Amino acid sequence: MNILALYNSKGGVGKTAAAVNFAYLAAREGRRTLIWDLDPQAAATFYFRIKPRVKGTRKVLGGKRDLDEAVKGTDFDHLDLVPGDFDYRNMDLLFGDTKKPAQQLRKRLKPMTAEYDLVILDCPPSMSVVSENIFRAADALVVPTIPTTLSLRTLEQLLDFLGDNEVAAPVWPFFSMVDRRKRMHQQTMAARPDPRARLLEHTIPYASPVEKMGEARAPVFEFAPSSTAARSFRDLWQEVNARLET
Repeated sequence: MNILALYNSKGGVGKTAAAVNFAYLAAREGRRTLIWDLDPQAAATFYFRIKPRVKGTRKVLGGKRDLDEAVKGTDFDHLDLVPGDFDYRNMDLLFGDTKKPAQQLRKRLKPMTAEYDLVILDCPPSMSVVSENIFRAADALVVPTIPTTLSLRTLEQLLDFLGDNEVAAPVWPFFSMVDRRKRMHQQTMAARPDPRARLLEHTIPYASPVEKMGEARAPVFEFAPSSTAARSFRDLWQEVNARLET
């Protein structure tokens, strides 16, 4: 079972859109896929038309109930979801009170190995105990990065943290919400990000179908399969998947 985390400490960079479309594509390929919406705002849960509530959230996070009891089926074959829940805002406190606070997420996911081929974590925008759990649970961190100076600085801060704390998960950034009409975007992409990260070559454009996911409450492939956004997500997923398989 591979665990893929869509992470950035900044909000509004396209994490959830990528997580939802990656999960959809993986499931369409026949992979048993689980997406865990770790964000209290529960945007991925909204996209999949599922109620943002986990019964007994504290017991699930505390290990007193198995994670599989929180799993919900989606409208798509091979694709399940652990919903987001507003109580996730207390996850730092719950994990922080344990003996190994940075290992709790991996422990919750371990029993899912026999049931799923791929777990995708849609992560909250923060740098916290939950974030460190994500870093230590994931096989790779996929980091949507808007092509601006401040976004590259945020990426460098993440790489510094991972290095200082001896986190082994590779970091695969990709440029997100790209507007090639903007000189800043062109210059930033030409400069390339920190070489400690393995930049993904494919990008996701700033495009209306991505914004319309909230209106349609579906991955872009369900309502705009021929769009540039859909093709971009497909190409990016194929690149990510190829790295997972090596």
